[in-house]
Amino acid sequence: MRKINFDIDALRSFSLGMELGSFAKAADRLGRSTSAVSAQMKKLEEQAGQRILTKAGRGMVLTDAGEVLLSYARRILDLNDEATMALRGLALEGWIRLGLQEDFGEHLLPEILGRFARSHPGVRIEARISRNAELLGQVQSSQLDLALAWHSGGGTAHMETMGMHPLHWIGRSGQVPRDWSRRTRGDAEPVPLVALEAPCLMRSLATEALDRAGIPWRLVFTSPSLGGVWAAVTAGLGVTVRTSLGLPSGLRISRPEECGLPRLPSLGLAIYRNQAEPAAACRRLQDIIRQGIDDMTSPAAQRMSVPGRVMMTWEH
Repeated sequence: MRKINFDIDALRSFSLGMELGSFAKAADRLGRSTSAVSAQMKKLEEQAGQRILTKAGRGMVLTDAGEVLLSYARRILDLNDEATMALRGLALEGWIRLGLQEDFGEHLLPEILGRFARSHPGVRIEARISRNAELLGQVQSSQLDLALAWHSGGGTAHMETMGMHPLHWIGRSGQVPRDWSRRTRGDAEPVPLVALEAPCLMRSLATEALDRAGIPWRLVFTSPSLGGVWAAVTAGLGVTVRTSLGLPSGLRISRPEECGLPRLPSLGLAIYRNQAEPAAACRRLQDIIRQGIDDMTSPAAQRMSVPGRVMMTWEH
């Protein structure tokens, strides 16, 4: 049987189009015309020998074959980009001190360390997991070169924002959420809060939102570590406030309309540096962190939770 070599550029257009939810947006991002991307999709279908997209109303959805190809396309592109980075980074050497907020220690750290180590074997990384205030202080005192942390409006002189992430009320999976808005005069039970020890930005945002809504609360459990918070919520002691990033299994997001709790704001995420112009190795690591965050927050990651129902458009 003749071996088929899938076109890398076509796979990149396919993957990016699925990530953005629009092949027109992918064409703009890649500097191509929409018709050129359409031709690439036809080429992929010819190479695959079957349809990878099919019409659904006014949009397109993945076929079973398209879902399989998308999974492999992402892996092929990751290896291609990793190989490119590895060749460029062979001469890089040095030592990078990286700090990560606790939300990213379990899920993001192994991925970025593995990817960076394979691409830049001559660079050593010292990674620290800590809380926001400690990370920012260590960047400012030059104890860390880079730190990924939540942005509360302050920060350091050299930082790059990574987008906004909504905060959520989080409780134990399988636990019927109580509607705290339906209170009687005799019902004085406060909302049980699980939180990190002060100072904690998310704890402050949660209590401020409850106070504005006139809903009483009490701290039922505090912990110096995020792991302790997750354990207490999993045990059903109360609810906490976090983003969806790094949310453990066994916990669920409770929508404000179902639990009667106030809506919460979004929180910025940023990479903080101790220098305006970091060394080449730091810039490479920052790029890998940015890609890791993009992968965690990609709209496609949410849409792909329902196979074969990824709605696509060719419109802007």
